[in-house]
Amino acid sequence: MDTFTPEPRPAWIAGRPERGEARLVVSHPFDGSEVADFAVPDAAQVERAVAAAVCVAPELRRSPAHFRVTVLERVSRGLAARAEELAEVITAECGKPVRYAEAEVRRAIAVFRIAAEEAREFGVGTRRLETEQTGEGRLAVIRRVPRGPVLGITPAASPLAQVARQVAPAVAVGAPVIVKPALRTPLSALVLGELLAETGLPDGAFSVLPLSGTAETAALVADPRLPVVSFSGSRSVGWSVVDAVPRKHVVLELGGNTAAVVLSDWPDLSGAAARIAASATGEAGQSRAAVRRAIVERTVADEFVPALVDAVQAQRTGDPYDPAVDVGPVVDEDAARRLVAWIEKATAAGAKVLTGGSWKGTTVEPTVLTDVPPEVLAEVVSGPVLAVSVADDPDAALTAIGDSGTDAGIFTRDVRLSSRAPAELVIGSVTIGDVPSDASGREGIPAAIRDLTEEHVTVLTGLPL
Repeated sequence: MDTFTPEPRPAWIAGRPERGEARLVVSHPFDGSEVADFAVPDAAQVERAVAAAVCVAPELRRSPAHFRVTVLERVSRGLAARAEELAEVITAECGKPVRYAEAEVRRAIAVFRIAAEEAREFGVGTRRLETEQTGEGRLAVIRRVPRGPVLGITPAASPLAQVARQVAPAVAVGAPVIVKPALRTPLSALVLGELLAETGLPDGAFSVLPLSGTAETAALVADPRLPVVSFSGSRSVGWSVVDAVPRKHVVLELGGNTAAVVLSDWPDLSGAAARIAASATGEAGQSRAAVRRAIVERTVADEFVPALVDAVQAQRTGDPYDPAVDVGPVVDEDAARRLVAWIEKATAAGAKVLTGGSWKGTTVEPTVLTDVPPEVLAEVVSGPVLAVSVADDPDAALTAIGDSGTDAGIFTRDVRLSSRAPAELVIGSVTIGDVPSDASGREGIPAAIRDLTEEHVTVLTGLPL
C-alpha cells in the first residue's frame, strides 16, 4: 500500500463542500510528515450548517423509508469502492496499522448496510388497548419519530467507524446530523461527506465541521436547536457533556477500563492470552473496547501470566504502513507522555513492569504491569498498556471488574456464571469466551436508532377488534 498523498480537504457545510479562511494540517503520528490540510469552518459557516439542519428536519422526518434505505446502501457501496483509499487515510491520520485500518473500513461498511436493513423496519407498530376503564375496540398506533437534528462528536481513535456509527442511525430515522470529528483525525469524516453528497440527500441533511477550539464545540453542544448530542470518547468528557446540557437528550458511547477475566476452567490459556494481548495493543490500545485490565484466577495465574507477557512481547511495533506491524503510534507525543507518566506513577506506587515501559516519540512499547494500586488503576489511560491482577476465585474476579460502566470479556465455560455475570455486573456489555469487541454488530444500530427517536402514540377507538 502506497503512502497517502497530501490533499486539501474542504469542510462540508449543509451538504456542500466549502473552504474557509483558516486551515489546519494533519500530521502522521508516526513520523510527523504532513498528510493533508483541511478547512476550518468559521462562525458564519457553523451557523449556516445549524440553521440548514433545523430547516430540513421536517422534510427528512417525512421522507419515505425507501429513500433512506437507498441513501444508506449507496454510502455502504461507496465505502466499499473506496476501501483501499480509506484505509490509507485512517493509517495516515491516526497511525493505525494497515490491517486494523482495513478492518475499520469493513466495520463502517457494515454499519451502513445494517442501518439500511433497520430503516426498512423502522417506523410504526400497533398495540391493542383493552382495560376496564377504556373498554374494547381501541388500538394504539405507535410511531417512532426523530427527536430532532443530531450533533455527533467523535474521538481520534477509529475516525471512520465512530463517525459511521453517528451518521448511519441518523440517516436511518430521518434526522439531520452535524458531525464534529476530532481535530487530529478529521479526514475520514470529510471523505464520508463526499459519499453522502452523492446520495441525493437534501441540503442541510448533513454537515462535517472540523472545529478548531473547545469553545466552538461547547457552543454547538449548548445550541438549543440541536436537541440530541451523540458523543463517543472518554468518560470524563462524556459526562461533562451531560452536565453541561441537562435538558438535552445525550447519547454516550464511552471508553474506559475494559476488563478481561480468565478463569481456571478455560481450556486454552495461551489462546486467551493471545486474544487479550491483541486487544490491549493492536490499535495502540486506543480502541474504545481495548482491554486495559486482565484478571486471572489464582489457580492458573502461574501458567497464564507468562503466556500473556510472551503474547504482548510478540506484538511488533513500528511504521503502521508496514503490514507486519501490530502496534503503531499513539495519536501524538502529548498522549505518549501522559501514558508514560501513568506508568511511572504506577511503579512509584508499587506496581511492577513485567515487560515494556519504554517509548520513543509517539511509539510506546507494549507494556504489562502487575500490582497496580486500585487508585492508579481507576485512572483511565489510552495506549498499549495492560494491568494484570490475580483473583482468588470466580466471585472475586467478578468483584474485581467493578462498576466501570464499560465492557468485560470472561473466558469461562461455566454456564451458570455466564448467565449470572451480566445480571450482576454494572457495565455496558459482557462477552463470554472472548474479549469485548468494538465491531458494529446488529445490536448496536437498533439501540442507536431508539436513542435518536421517541414514541408518538395515536389511539384509534371504536374499532371492531
